[in-house]
Amino acid sequence: MTFPDITADLKASMAELRGRLSANAPLADITWFRAGGPAQVLFMPADEADLAYFLKHKPKSLPAFVIGLGSNLLVRDGGVEGVVIRLGRGFAGITVEEGHRLRVGTVVPDVKVARAAADAGIAGLAFYRGIPGSIGGALRMNAGAHGAETKDVLAGARAVDPDGNVHVLSLADMGFTYRHSAVSADWIFTEALYQGTPGEPADILRAMDEVAEYRETHQPIKERTGGSTFKNPEGHSAWKLIDDAGCRGFRVGGAMVSEKHCNFLINDRNATGEDIERLGEIVRARVKAKSGITLQWEIIRLGRPADGRAEGEALAEMVG
Repeated sequence: MTFPDITADLKASMAELRGRLSANAPLADITWFRAGGPAQVLFMPADEADLAYFLKHKPKSLPAFVIGLGSNLLVRDGGVEGVVIRLGRGFAGITVEEGHRLRVGTVVPDVKVARAAADAGIAGLAFYRGIPGSIGGALRMNAGAHGAETKDVLAGARAVDPDGNVHVLSLADMGFTYRHSAVSADWIFTEALYQGTPGEPADILRAMDEVAEYRETHQPIKERTGGSTFKNPEGHSAWKLIDDAGCRGFRVGGAMVSEKHCNFLINDRNATGEDIERLGEIVRARVKAKSGITLQWEIIRLGRPADGRAEGEALAEMVG
């Protein structure tokens, strides 16, 4: 799939832009699933001000989407029309502040935040050792693990809206619920401020080691996967529902349900984006038939299918 190249027009209309624009950039290269089509335009802003400038001056009719490390993302095979924004070095800062606070750019990996907090003797963030992805995704999803969630330690955040306005958000403004933030989906998080408690680095590192050991034992962390695929329905574990529906090890094309953890889909044989999404939809259909429970995707699906192909629930009925 190839989109019309609009980068020259964008550059011409934004004389002060400092970030990089790339046409028809392959997104499979920068997502953990290693599948899916290209972005019509990939934009890497230099910093928050550059991002705000771009959003303020881009055509309002041109859609824009943001990705972080690409860990919790499935790109469809037809690619993404419009602009995909990928935050880079200008959003990778970590600063220790007084009062056991940590200010973090949203491209920073969750595991790196846990390590920085431990080094600074800030307790409360060790659970991030067990979460793949970056802080931007953690804010969007209220990411959590091992009995703790982002809402438990977040003091505030910064975000840029589609018109290029910068907002400083409080914890209350985030509207956190289970794996969800109420902040508009088209706002782009740029920074997070965490409030921890005093702790001994050795004790925090020990807790992190326990989290890491659990992940290595129970999750397919060395595979091409998008992490946890479905949200846990209230009162249930998604992996158990999937296992009970007979889906452990089930395969569609180059994609399969992990044998180690049923709530992980794996690209182990050069799967297409459609293979992965269809596998997920078949799993959802089988769980619904077995338990009456409809699983909700936790992984974000972005873009359009290849020409003439289906997407979403229709894939569960699609053969070939």
